[in-house]
Amino acid sequence: MIQTSEQYQHIVQGCREIFLKKTKDYGTSWRIARASSLTDQIFIKANRIRTIQETQENKVGESIEGEFGAMVNYCIMAIIQSRSIDGLGLELTAEQALTLYNEVALEAFELMEKKNHDYGEAWRDMRVSSLTDMILMKLLRIKQIEDNGGKTIASEGIESNYFDILNYSIFALIHLTL
Repeated sequence: MIQTSEQYQHIVQGCREIFLKKTKDYGTSWRIARASSLTDQIFIKANRIRTIQETQENKVGESIEGEFGAMVNYCIMAIIQSRSIDGLGLELTAEQALTLYNEVALEAFELMEKKNHDYGEAWRDMRVSSLTDMILMKLLRIKQIEDNGGKTIASEGIESNYFDILNYSIFALIHLTL
């Protein structure tokens, strides 16, 4: 499991670097988006990955790895958006955005370590295509919960599903890049 923790942190560092570069390019324009819009953006990325996996054709040229990395970052943004943080403005400094990013990334890492222990690193025996399908399933769950006004009867909430998607995306990136 030490190897998983190191690989996980390596992937997160790469995603964080892209997040920071895009924050310098675009500011925190993502703050205007509702969490449901970020859900749809993640869905578009996951659906594109599945289409490429099924057709073995990539006409746009952007890599599957880049799309999984984008899903990591969009999940972190969606979690930030879904939380009521007093006094958090629309425009954040790069430092503020990075602080929030790091807080969510740490929570995701800690959750991964707990689940990875209990599940015995089962993800290592999974196919990337199965991780993609699980991400799409979680996204459909989130969309249904959003359509239900955020209410659940016996299920995890939206944030838990975002964390799972984030971690599945990192697992896929470990499979694909390390």
